[in-house]
Amino acid sequence: MHRAGLLRDGGAGVSAVTKSQVEGTVVDDEDDDHDGPWWKDRGIMVPVFSGVAFLAGLICEWSGAEIPALVLFWIGLLLGGSTFTPGAIRKLLKGKLGIGLLMTISAVGAVILGYVEEAAALAFLYSIAEALEDKAMDRARGGLRALLKLVPDTATVLVDGKQTEITAKELTIGQVMLVRPGERIATDGVVRSGRSSLDTSAITGESIPVEVEPGDAVSAGAINTAGALEVEASAAGTDNSLTTIVELVEQAQAEKGDRARLADRIARPLVPGVLILAALVALIGSLFGDPELWITRALVVLVAASPCALAISVPLTVVAAIGAASKFGVIIKSGAAFERFGTIRHVAVDKTGTLTRNQPAVTAVLTADGVTEGQALEWAAALEQHSTHPLAAAITAAAPGVLAALDVTEQAGNGIEGIVAGSRITVGSPRWLDAGTLGSQVAGLEEQGMTVVIVHRDETPVAAIGVRDELRPEVPEVVRTLTDQGVGVTMLTGDNARTARTLAAQAGIDDVRAELRPEDKAAAIGELSRAGSVAMIGDGINDAPALAAADIGIAMGATGSDAAIESADVAFTGHDLRLIPRAFDHARRGRRIINQNIVLSLLIITALLPLALFGVLGLAAVVLVHEIAEVIVILNGLRAARTRTAVS
Repeated sequence: MHRAGLLRDGGAGVSAVTKSQVEGTVVDDEDDDHDGPWWKDRGIMVPVFSGVAFLAGLICEWSGAEIPALVLFWIGLLLGGSTFTPGAIRKLLKGKLGIGLLMTISAVGAVILGYVEEAAALAFLYSIAEALEDKAMDRARGGLRALLKLVPDTATVLVDGKQTEITAKELTIGQVMLVRPGERIATDGVVRSGRSSLDTSAITGESIPVEVEPGDAVSAGAINTAGALEVEASAAGTDNSLTTIVELVEQAQAEKGDRARLADRIARPLVPGVLILAALVALIGSLFGDPELWITRALVVLVAASPCALAISVPLTVVAAIGAASKFGVIIKSGAAFERFGTIRHVAVDKTGTLTRNQPAVTAVLTADGVTEGQALEWAAALEQHSTHPLAAAITAAAPGVLAALDVTEQAGNGIEGIVAGSRITVGSPRWLDAGTLGSQVAGLEEQGMTVVIVHRDETPVAAIGVRDELRPEVPEVVRTLTDQGVGVTMLTGDNARTARTLAAQAGIDDVRAELRPEDKAAAIGELSRAGSVAMIGDGINDAPALAAADIGIAMGATGSDAAIESADVAFTGHDLRLIPRAFDHARRGRRIINQNIVLSLLIITALLPLALFGVLGLAAVVLVHEIAEVIVILNGLRAARTRTAVS
């Protein structure tokens, strides 16, 4: 199964979305979302005009023009308040208390007490901070919009040999697209004629062009760099790998992580708590002192304890970090997964198709008396054509012909069986099927680093097929980098111990656990988890239980099965395993930024409360400190959107 199909059908465990639907949730998420210049954006300009009116009022006040100053302060107050007061009232009517309500009460109270200037300052500073937050969120989502823009607006299709140009969203499965050099592929498909190389860097993060020929799967958004290609669409123009990637990231942004929930848990009781505290300050202070003084201080306390920065600190960072990860080929399904990602200290890795090249080839065929190599390969290929395992493709490719098979059933981690030419054929691991008289020769193949599958015909051993899949060239470097990062590495494989140890030695992995069934892999993850957080990286059906059991399951999206991606928290769209340490580095950095923002937000509230309560700071000063802190949190959170090209 090709990569596009995996991402489209099984990647998220959620329904696919059309491009317009994604744009509706991503691009048009805010009414004021604007791609034009900032001076044409109402969300920015209303707070700016509020600030201009406030500053003009200060100038008039300093020059002695009291009436014009008061008018300008009122204009600034109404403009600034219009950005958050209506929303606060709507939430209040629904029974929800928010930070906007605290700001509204503070502004109204200040006006009642005659502090119009301070109320105007509060409205301006809070509205401009909210506008900056909205723009920061828009920027964090920019990577998703960029992904959608990789799909061209039109596509050329061949109808009865004639070229017809249609809009990309009209493409349906089975149509044949003509993709000329320099053009982007409009939707996922399979090359039917032509040879070329594709630039997939914007999708997978891989800089090296991918050579394609008839039969190869290609993804939406890839650029054809050489000869013309005829590509049969395997996905509709509105439902392809790019729209699904965007949906996964949108889903991730909607699901909050542990620290996002921590921020919510703090902010949710804090808002009513602040209202109660302010009421007590006003009531008790008025009983024992000047009512005007203590009501004023109560308003200042109301603003000082508002969790403005806390409310945006984590969601903004998570959105920025997940969007940035998608740009270099790492799709993180939830905010909770992103945060767990940053705690991983051990990685369990599947061997076949993950550590290896995923280009296995049949290198030896052993047969019993009366059976030819061609027959053995044809029987095995008849079943293996129904499997997604990398070894299955090698056996199918080596067979001189592929026979039809009936009643095919696959037992994950063991093998596959069915009826071929009237006989029951079973193909599987030597630990599941007896090698019979071929046993000693099978051991010899395994000593050479081959993976061997046994072929039974009517429950009798008739052949053994040796397949070798070489280690990916970047694996030793990846293992060294992970070790330098303090991350341990374990190989988990259903393959024989001899082959596993041979490849592990080449990779630099000391902890090797071989001959494991799917449930054994899950048990091994449980054992490793007792020492700390563990990630599992795999790509096959037999990896699904382990991926689900791990703190973080990582599916190799380029070659993985639907079951693997469904069970995983993270999917890689590319082939290069150097994404693993890079992704860990990115997640740890994002986690550090989240922690910094939470600590800073809580420190601001802790410091301002006593200063406000004892009258050290007035309303304007508290508002200014709060909004400066909010801007700092926003800028710090946006650092998570930056990605490093290499891991130090």
